[in-house]
Amino acid sequence: MRPSLSLSLQFADSAHRAQLPRHKVARWVRAAIEAPARITVRVVGRQEAQALNRDFRGKDYATNVLTFSYEQSPLVWADLVLCSPVVAQEARDAAKSLQAHYAHLIVHGTLHAQGYDHHAKNQARVMEAREAAVLAALGFCLPHAANPGASEW
Repeated sequence: MRPSLSLSLQFADSAHRAQLPRHKVARWVRAAIEAPARITVRVVGRQEAQALNRDFRGKDYATNVLTFSYEQSPLVWADLVLCSPVVAQEARDAAKSLQAHYAHLIVHGTLHAQGYDHHAKNQARVMEAREAAVLAALGFCLPHAANPGASEW
């Protein structure tokens, strides 16, 4: 039985709304959660993403996904903030579909919300392996695979 999920999906930037139907976003988050969760996924423009990254991480640029984790047990409670222009550019650069890249980043952010950390040397492989397994189960190509041009479906 999968853990319960309360999902809020918000669009400050609605440019990619059609790429992010609620049922797909819920499927991606559910595939990555390991405990009951309350997750907000917010899609924003460059200005909001840059302000959040600057204010909370001290980095003055817009990044693809930010994870704000408030609780990890017994409930995973977090906000995932995705910057639509950055996500779109990265998808183009990687020659992958926009939806596939959103799925990857939502899984990635959901893992961060649960305490996975690819910046810690001893944890990077664990997080990358979990991320790859979740994405493969969802039918996407592996994000760290040697063949980045492989089909993501």
